Amino acid sequence: MVFDRLREDIRAIYGRDPAARSTPEILFCYPGLHALWFHRRSHWLWTHNLKFSARFLSHISRFLTGIEIHPGATIGRRVVIDHGMGVVIGETAEVGDDVLIYMGVVLGGTALENIKRHPTIGNNVIIGSGAIVLGPIDIGDGAKVGAGAVVVRPVPSGATVVGVPGRIAGPEQGITREGQKEEVMPDPVLRVISRLLDRQNQLEERLRSIEQARPEPVPAELPQELVCENRIRESLRDVIDPEVGIDIVDLGLIKEIRVNGTQVEIDMVLTCRACPLSDHLSDQVKRKTLGICGIEQVTVNLLDEPWNWDRFVKQRGSLRQI
Repeated sequence: MVFDRLREDIRAIYGRDPAARSTPEILFCYPGLHALWFHRRSHWLWTHNLKFSARFLSHISRFLTGIEIHPGATIGRRVVIDHGMGVVIGETAEVGDDVLIYMGVVLGGTALENIKRHPTIGNNVIIGSGAIVLGPIDIGDGAKVGAGAVVVRPVPSGATVVGVPGRIAGPEQGITREGQKEEVMPDPVLRVISRLLDRQNQLEERLRSIEQARPEPVPAELPQELVCENRIRESLRDVIDPEVGIDIVDLGLIKEIRVNGTQVEIDMVLTCRACPLSDHLSDQVKRKTLGICGIEQVTVNLLDEPWNWDRFVKQRGSLRQI
């Protein structure tokens, strides 16, 4: 029985840590494994009412491994504590099977009474470095807690939580490149901002169409400035963002076009002025605009505001509506 659990622990580390190279290395150089072994002994003492002995053994474990697990905590099978320095697991915490815990994780309590005051972690959960989970909350099976997140509310199964305080931002689908799956850690605040910008773009398009519409009886011809603006906008659809393969108009990078005689001023949205594609896209915009309606001078203004991130990610097929 003991050797079966030992082999199970070693296989779990092999499956979770690509840096594990040999069984002797795992046995002698993985403090997370040593801390779990100490905890099993101290937990047995705790459940048999040998409280002081249990606490003393857990204290020795903390001194040797840098990982503090209260002997009253319940730890499941095949749990892996990677690196582990600074991990703290409280007395009433419950950790399920196949859980991966990185360094600096705290499963802490918020109550001063002797009650259930620590979190319950489901199966197959991943808790990133420096994450703090507080209170008697449930983290559902298969959930992911991002590095540095502070979680104070229950997390449903399969969800991804990031930020301070923790916000549900997933599930996310990774981007597959050459057979490898790239993990995506979303930003819920950026998502909200991008949707607001998307709504703003829709309102601007609607306002533009209303301004161009003329009640009868009115001459069918539009002002020359609007005609030039529409021709420039259509021409800029040939300018493709090389990173995603989508034209800059559909991406929402073109904010405003102002025509004044033979001069035109174009406002573009990029992530920042230091964006590596800013010079390339600005040059392409100028090339496509010169000559349209006799335009001789083109000025491109780069605005310091986020681009339409939500639509950008959807075009790449890596964001799923939740």
